[in-house]
Amino acid sequence: MTKFIEKIRAVWTDKGLRGRMLFVFGILIVTRLLASIPIPNIDQNQLAAFLRNNQFIGLLNVFSGGGLSTLSIAMLAVGPFITATIIMQLLTMMSSKLKEMSQNEGEAGRRKINQYSRLLTIPLALVQAFGFLILLQRQGIVPSLTVFKLITDVVVIMSGSVLMMWLGELITEFGVGNGVSLIIFAGIVARLPLSISQALFSFDVGQLPMYLAFLVAVVFIIYAVVLVNEAERPVQVTYAKRVRGNKVYGGVSTYLPLRLNQAGVIPIIFALSILLIPQFLFNILATMKNAMISGISHSILNFLSNQLFYGICYFVLVFLFTYFYTAVTFDPEMISTNLQKNGAFIPGVRPGAPTSAHLTKILLRITFVGALFLGLIAVLPLILKAITGITSLAIGGTALLIVVSVVLDLVKKIDAQLSAREY
Repeated sequence: MTKFIEKIRAVWTDKGLRGRMLFVFGILIVTRLLASIPIPNIDQNQLAAFLRNNQFIGLLNVFSGGGLSTLSIAMLAVGPFITATIIMQLLTMMSSKLKEMSQNEGEAGRRKINQYSRLLTIPLALVQAFGFLILLQRQGIVPSLTVFKLITDVVVIMSGSVLMMWLGELITEFGVGNGVSLIIFAGIVARLPLSISQALFSFDVGQLPMYLAFLVAVVFIIYAVVLVNEAERPVQVTYAKRVRGNKVYGGVSTYLPLRLNQAGVIPIIFALSILLIPQFLFNILATMKNAMISGISHSILNFLSNQLFYGICYFVLVFLFTYFYTAVTFDPEMISTNLQKNGAFIPGVRPGAPTSAHLTKILLRITFVGALFLGLIAVLPLILKAITGITSLAIGGTALLIVVSVVLDLVKKIDAQLSAREY
């Protein structure tokens, strides 16, 4: 506790760091104001019922920072930008031209790819805004819109998403931490008072042991998230001795850190996107006048809304996408090549292909644990709902993983800033 207080004092007494932190707080306040400005003529009661009965939209509301629950002008928040970034990451791994740009052009290449992500955000935001409005209009939440009003609302929602993306990048450049992550973090934390108040209003003294068990479970889950998020598998690496002139270089041992959770929260976003597509499609088809199509769509929607089926599909998709994203972002062959070029080797393993195979074997083992953990975190709200009856997504699950990850990253960035100023 003493170290924590000293760190806060050090942050506040440092003029530059204090200015960065205040800038972050100011931008986050602006994002919360944008998330509270609703689109006019919305039936809030039907919207609340729709969010309660729809697990997919409820999870999207987490990523929108609660903007979707009020259908605000920033209802999509940074969701389209996150999707665009993921698409560009995948394209970079699959396209030799983009991969060469990223690796050979250094910072300039990465800036070009980031610019492509920003440009891709615009059409994605337009498509998502149009899809949401049509879906909500057919649910009776949004009134029937003329073509002009529909286009206007779509453009306004797209502009709100682009504005949130810009604010996130301002935080990254002039503040501390990752701006997009902090915007999502602020949205999740802003929903905590409402979740706590709902729990207090429904408090039952007869269920006190269940509430205590729930609190213990929450503390244990937070500890597990921190432990897995920070866990690394060190692979020993030794640099061969090299003589240049009268000096000897190398001959030292270090380690290559392989993180247990290489993919972060990305597999959960992937799985959510895959599960959302049929939900959107059949919700639209269910409102059609054709009795057969409408009946089939309602039957499929009832099947998709089954908690057991939803939980199994969600867990399996998160598990598989963890392996997929880890394979895309971590290239053992490139690591092996770089080690060989720098005169480094893993003791007991030959350089080249054997090193690559050794790293792949280790990665597959530790990714299994990370994928299993992410799958359990994803379905955690369903498990808590079945055991305790508490349905709040702000406590546990994906939201908890995001909050803990952002806090840990922010603490590391602040420590790095303090260390740099000491030097």
